[in-house]
Amino acid sequence: MNVFKRATLAGTLAILAGGAPAFAALPVGDTAPDFTLDAAKAGKPMVFSLKQQLRKGPVVLYFFPAAFTSGCTIEAHKFAEATDAFNKLHATVIGVTAGNIDRVAEFSKVECRDKFAVAADPGAKIAGEYKNQMTYNGNTISDRTSYVIAPDGKILLSYSDRNPEAHIEKAMEAVKAWRAKHS
Repeated sequence: MNVFKRATLAGTLAILAGGAPAFAALPVGDTAPDFTLDAAKAGKPMVFSLKQQLRKGPVVLYFFPAAFTSGCTIEAHKFAEATDAFNKLHATVIGVTAGNIDRVAEFSKVECRDKFAVAADPGAKIAGEYKNQMTYNGNTISDRTSYVIAPDGKILLSYSDRNPEAHIEKAMEAVKAWRAKHS
């Protein structure tokens, strides 16, 4: 990572650290709240239904604070790079944000590289159901938390960390462990 990217990431993390963190995310073993949200994949509008996606296999659900910020862009790139591997394990990746919701379609195309859907969560209502909200500049937004949800709706992974780097690795480990038990 070059010095500029490190400085930008450090600045973004410092800004986000000033928000009121949730870190009380739903724990492993809980039932994931069902939701349907407007989303976009490859820039094209769609509707994402957790219930429908779980019929196909596990869902990797990751909440992020705001599109086109440095940490969220890094995380989107990493998930984009790993999406084919998740798909081979019959897992669906979905990103959800309460920030910059007017830019979800563009973010899905540019930063998610047309690989997975990004959903808009106006007012962070779904983030609230998953207990991972934070306040930034007076707005309630989603905290950086990743979940892996089994087809039966049970949470297999609940991981909160403002650093985007480990989310993909932790999610992949959880999907692979679930797949090994259900193959």
